[in-house]
Amino acid sequence: MIQKLPNQIFRACIIAAVCLFSAKTYSQYTFIGKPVYEIGLNVGPANLLGDLGGRHGVGGTFIKDNNIQMTKLMKGAYFTVRPSEFFGVSLAVNFTTLEGADSIIVDKGGLEVARKNRNLSARIPVQELTLTTEIYPTVFLEGDDKDIYHKFRPYGIIGIGVFHFNPQGEYTAPNGTKSWVDLKPLRTEGQGMPQYPDKKEYSLTQINIPYGVGLRYFFSDRITAAFEVVNRKTFTDYIDDIGTNYIADSDFDSYFGAGSNTAAIAKQMHNKAALLSPGVRIPYYNEGDKRGTPTRYDSYYSATIKVGYRFGGNGSSGVMRCPMVF
Repeated sequence: MIQKLPNQIFRACIIAAVCLFSAKTYSQYTFIGKPVYEIGLNVGPANLLGDLGGRHGVGGTFIKDNNIQMTKLMKGAYFTVRPSEFFGVSLAVNFTTLEGADSIIVDKGGLEVARKNRNLSARIPVQELTLTTEIYPTVFLEGDDKDIYHKFRPYGIIGIGVFHFNPQGEYTAPNGTKSWVDLKPLRTEGQGMPQYPDKKEYSLTQINIPYGVGLRYFFSDRITAAFEVVNRKTFTDYIDDIGTNYIADSDFDSYFGAGSNTAAIAKQMHNKAALLSPGVRIPYYNEGDKRGTPTRYDSYYSATIKVGYRFGGNGSSGVMRCPMVF
């Protein structure tokens, strides 16, 4: 059977086997050898994909409801271990403040009007720690050091992370002063109230699944830069504190105490439609009416530039490659 294989394919198989199972052969080009380490910084825009804002028509997902004007800066640092040039494992810590607002929706007289008149908004400080795997498939195409594939490497990203968030809303006091207040303790949709046993309190620390793509450029064996676009799939609908439906104002009075300052703040944060028309209660923003979309979890994404320094590896070169010899 082997004799029937084309000579070129047979030779490629032999070379691949040598690269994979012999760390000493071609020591300067080993595919698996001493790990290469990389430390670096990253910075770039980040955006929330939740219940707030969006474009005209029915609320959608991902790019459909992306609001560029709500883009904020994400920054962080990372440490990567690459046992092979084919893959690496990266530990990263990132910080950002996500934002969303219904007020930015362009009113075209369609289904987006209900979301715009809802008038909710939030800012959400986020800190995350992620552990991801980077896969570099084009290393198999690399030839000598002058090969363009040696300078540019596209890659895929998948991993797991943990993030902490804290949704906040802007409260307008009776005297007109504005301040940011934490939304979770206000139980804006009745979370944790005895009259709503099916509405559990959400945790401010959650798991996410980061996934995306990147393109890395090697200035040298030591200095690299990369551009990454990474989305985070989450398992919560409350990053922006919006998930299900409205509750009655009286629920806040009974829980926090009628006439209390906390009850007054909670009422405004849970239903800000009345701020657009003071004294007028809009019919479709009352108890039991839709406030969010519980069938779709929130997510957030970033597009960052990374700059790193590599060290370790085989000999003086930090790059470990398998030669393409035919």
